[in-house]
Parts: sequence; C-alpha cells; structure tokens
Amino acid sequence: MTNLLIAPARQSGCQDLEAFANVVQAAAEQQRSPIDDILDSGVVEEELYLSALAQQSRMEWVTSIADFENIGALRAVCGPRVALAHRLLPMQLEGAEGEDGEQRLVLLTYDPLNLLAKQAATQQISLPIVWKMASRRRIHEALRKLYGVGADTFEQILEGRDLDYDNLESADEASVIDADDDEEASVVKFVNQIIREALQQRATDIHVEPLHDNLRIRYRIDGLLVDVTVPDNIKALQSSVIARLKIMAHLDIAERRLPQDGRINLQFEGQTIDVRVATVPTVEGESVSLRLLNQEKFTIAKLALEPFVEEKITQLLKLSNGIVLITGPTGSGKSTSLYSFLNEVNTSDTRIVTIEDPVENKLPGVMQIAVKSEIGLTFASGLRSILRADPNIVMIGEIRDLETAEIAIRASLTGHLVFSTLHTNDAMGGISRLTDMGVEPFLLSASVRAFLAQRLVRRLCPKCKTPRELAPQQRIEMEIPDHIDGQCYNAVGCDHCRGTGFSGRLAIYEVVLITEEMQDLIVKGDDMRRLLEQAYGDGYVPMREYGWYKCFSGETTLEEVISVTSAELC
Repeated sequence: MTNLLIAPARQSGCQDLEAFANVVQAAAEQQRSPIDDILDSGVVEEELYLSALAQQSRMEWVTSIADFENIGALRAVCGPRVALAHRLLPMQLEGAEGEDGEQRLVLLTYDPLNLLAKQAATQQISLPIVWKMASRRRIHEALRKLYGVGADTFEQILEGRDLDYDNLESADEASVIDADDDEEASVVKFVNQIIREALQQRATDIHVEPLHDNLRIRYRIDGLLVDVTVPDNIKALQSSVIARLKIMAHLDIAERRLPQDGRINLQFEGQTIDVRVATVPTVEGESVSLRLLNQEKFTIAKLALEPFVEEKITQLLKLSNGIVLITGPTGSGKSTSLYSFLNEVNTSDTRIVTIEDPVENKLPGVMQIAVKSEIGLTFASGLRSILRADPNIVMIGEIRDLETAEIAIRASLTGHLVFSTLHTNDAMGGISRLTDMGVEPFLLSASVRAFLAQRLVRRLCPKCKTPRELAPQQRIEMEIPDHIDGQCYNAVGCDHCRGTGFSGRLAIYEVVLITEEMQDLIVKGDDMRRLLEQAYGDGYVPMREYGWYKCFSGETTLEEVISVTSAELC
C-alpha cells in the first residue's frame, strides 16, 4: 500500500516524502485508510495528489461536478446514511447499458483504499456501481447540496430513534458544537450540524423560517442570503428544531405568541462564538434568527482604511471631548467600527463606559451596560447614571430620540468624548437627522465633531479575481477622478469562494468634519447644498470616490461600489 501512495506523492511534487511516509505509517498502525490523514497533514496539494492517485488506481478523475439532474432518484438509490458516513457521492444514473438492461450508479470517492466504504456501498445500493474519483472538497460540497445539512441525522430521527424529546435540554451540547462524534441521532445533534455548517461557511446570520409546507433555512454569507439545502420532510421537525434553539438561548419554549430575545455562547474549533437569538411569531409558526458574533480583537488596522480617512479618524480619537457619530443603515458595520475605535483609545489611564442594546461583543477593560427597557433601563436613563460614574469616554449604542441626544450633548459639553450611531443614508444626513429630532442647531454645532458614514461591500476572492481593463469613456461615465489609478478587477468565482467571486467584506467610508466654518453654517440654518460645498472645502471625499480607491487597489469591484452607493446619488 505504501508504494501505491508514495508514487502519486512524487508525481504531485511532494517536498517532504519522509513526513508523508510517517503519516502513512501512523495510519497503518491504527489500521485505517490514510487518505484523510495525508490530506489533513498538508504535505501534498489535494487536487494534484488525488488526481495522481486516481491515475495510479486506474480510476477516472472527475474535475468538476455539475448540478444534479435527478436528485430524487439519486437520493432513493443511495440514502444519506451510507453517502455521508463514507463520503460517497452518487453523481448520476447511467442508462440501460448493463447486460440485463439495468441502470448503473456512478459513485464518486476520494479514497479508493477505503474498503469499508466500498463494502457498505455494495451492500446497501442495489444497482451496479461505477467507481470514479474526485477531490475531497468537491465531494463534501456536493453532498451538502444533494442531501442537505444534517441529512444522516434527520433520517435516523424519522426512523423513531429520537422520539423522546426530553433530551432537547442536554446542556453539554449547547456549549460545544464542533464535536463530530458518532452518537445516537438526536434533534440536538441535528441543530448543532446546522450551526456548525453556518460557521464553516463564514455566515453571519442563520434564519429558520417556517413556510406552509416546508421549513426554510438560510445563511447570510458576505451580506447575501443563501438558501441551505435541507432534507425532505424537514417540516416534521419544525417544532422540535425551534424548541431546541429556544432552549439553547434560555427562552420560554411555551411562549409562542410574543417575540423573544436571547443569547447562546458556543465553543467552535477553539473559538468563542456569541449568538444573538430573536424569535418572531408568524402565521406558520415561530421564525428564529441567529446572529453569529465571533469574539475577535477589534483594531483600526483591520478596518483597512485609506490613509486620508485614517488620518482624520486618528485625529478624532485624540479629542478630549465632543461627539463622533457613525451613520448608516442596519448591518453596515457600524458596531465593528465603534469597537475598533474604542479598542484604540482603551488605555490604563482612560475609563470607558458603554450602554448598548444589546452588548454585541465584550471588550476587556471597558464597562459595558446592556439596555433593559422592561425594567426602565433605557439609553437615556442609563446615560444619566454613566455620567455620574466618572467616565472619560462614553459610547452610546444608538441615539434614537431627543432625550438621549440632549444627554449626549450635555456629556460632550462637560468634557467627555462620546461615540454613538445614527440611522441615516449618508454623513451629511446626520445633521438633518439631529435637527429633525429637535436638537437646537447651536448645540449640534458646539458638540458634534464629525459624522462618519459607512457601507459594506464584498471583498474580491484573491484566488480567482482577474484584471479588468477600463476604457477612458467608462471612467468618464462613472465619474472616476483622474488621480485614482491602479488596477481594477472582475469577480470570477472558484471553489475557494463557492463560485461567487467574493470572500469576506470590507467597509467604505465618508467623513464630514464639523469645522468652525461648518459650525457657522449650521447655526445660520443654511441649506444642505451650502453645507455640502463647505464639506468639500474641508476635504470631504464622497463614499463612492472612497470606493473607487478600493476598486483600483484590487479589493472590490466597480459594480459592488455602485450598488451600495446608488442611494447617495438619488
């Protein structure tokens, strides 16, 4: 067996044959197939090695897996239990080519040495099997599309192995979800698989939505909602899945008529994941939304600011008093920017107190207060108490009303630096938003130091982006300034980015500084056109122009910037 494995390793350019041999030897001592260990070790490149192994084993190598033509028939011939347990992918049913006019099943594997898998497939699949090989990554992705998340567990549940739902309250699995064990199937494990898959896909949200004849599950990945393939008849487990999620979030499972909010703390692959849970009653049952928050370290460097914006923000963070407001719609990354700013000014000689609804991430050394309106702890009431607690810097999750705005202004005028957010379309809109609330122009001009607006755009996948040539006429039509140069790119799509062409997101910004000239205009009540002229005179760069910098540095596409900044041009 060793010779069979080493030859493809040499052929694929393995640089450390000694380490390769050690991996094979360790697997042999434990009497199991070494392919997974070889791929996990990183001593070979997966595609090159497995394609060489297919050639050595005289098996056809499949380079791509197209969409399945007859999903129902494939699922019927090869059930999820054998397919998912042994990572075998039923690819297609070949026509009547057998001696007796029988169909044959094309079955993909990445491990031709796994005799146990071949034996299980032969015993449980009634059709003759044509074996072919493909990469492990492609097979895993295709299995999710064909059977859905947690299909093997779902099948066992429906067979009646887990009809006693008392185990929904299992406490151990509520906190650790990355254990891939062989325990008896349960709703607990099924829900864990849904969450685990979302985390592996880098999703920021999970939506469990009851429909009339189905239970739809969607992940939000890079800002876009993606339907998740789920097993057939998942509607039968709707109440149990939702009950399990509510138990994990310490919510009242008997209350189904009113919205509820809760939290789940998870451990996944050594990381702490904080999950915000919100339930909403609908006519088809309760809908559950989960916001997945990774407890990462927030820094200015991670914001990847352009130098001319980073310089302005650095100066704002050095202020001893005043209000800095971040504006933008829900989901535009305002909280991430706020936490990054707070982390930058969080020193041993500075006392920082925040009031948030809710506390999304915990910052070491920062006193964080969660709003609890049901007991009277609102932004306004909490802020009054904060000002008596000797803070240097105050962060208010959101300014929603005149009372909160007036207290924030009072705090800034008495020597505190205040950070907060507003829901507006652009930075200049922050001025009209505060005046519409009832804030007096002279107070606004005396307290607010800057408005910072932001949006999120998808970041180009570094593995598949391709250069794009832009004609001079196109630059003119898009109003791209001549001083912005560099190389822009197109999104293509590859296996690394799930065919989308994007991987992750980044923020684009615009900053309006409230200079002395701007203060005078605000007090006079000048119109927005005059205020905007003054902002340009003070060095204002519109968000779309900031986005062009990101395009020509190869970080995002022109279409992404246009799509998120179109409202600013209306």
